[in-house]
Amino acid sequence: MRTAIITGASSGMGREMALAIDQKIRQIEELWLLGRREERLRELANSLSRKCRVICLDLCSATAIRDFEELLKAKNPEIVFLVNAAGFGRMGRISALSLEEQLAMLDINCRALTALCRICLPYMAEKSRIINFASAAAFLPQPGFAVYAAGKSYVLSFSRALNAETRNAGCHVTAVCPGPVRTEFLDLAGKIPSYKRFFIADAKKVVRKALKDSLEGKDVSVYGLGMNLFYMITKIIPHGAILLLFRKR
Repeated sequence: MRTAIITGASSGMGREMALAIDQKIRQIEELWLLGRREERLRELANSLSRKCRVICLDLCSATAIRDFEELLKAKNPEIVFLVNAAGFGRMGRISALSLEEQLAMLDINCRALTALCRICLPYMAEKSRIINFASAAAFLPQPGFAVYAAGKSYVLSFSRALNAETRNAGCHVTAVCPGPVRTEFLDLAGKIPSYKRFFIADAKKVVRKALKDSLEGKDVSVYGLGMNLFYMITKIIPHGAILLLFRKR
């Protein structure tokens, strides 16, 4: 069965991506909705037009990853879309955040994403797509958001490398790198710097562009003029110089 698998589907970008794929990708026969909040997943499933499989699991758990791998073996889906949208971030200095919070960020943002890509690869269809949600934070080290930004840099680098590895097999990988987006993420992350509030984007618009860029085979999707300009600046100006400007603010 031609399937779309979406992590983090209970809220935010994962939920919006499930809605977008349901509306726009006609060949999908079933959506697998992964997340920790079963009630929200079932609510989403009831609003979609395609057959849905609700899978309630904690991707930080190695046991959950193994259980999902067994499910793949049992059902043998033909995966047309894999969307890794699960993730979270916490603002704060490394010395101020708990070790548990920082390691959990790496577990869900990096480890789980890598695991899902690896165990789903044998099931990816011809002309399939993997969409990994990174962040514009990946473009530059972020004091006060250090672990999150470093993890998203990993996602960006990993996604581009995986895209090169899978291109000949007909699978394209896109790293989505938005700036701040109006979702629950902002409520949980903590107080964001005031200048970032000028760049807060609408989740539906970010997802619409991400899906379009994925279908066009682009390896990076960046939404908005401001974030595209930021991306260009981080490629031209040494990171040390940019960080110095932030310290002088």
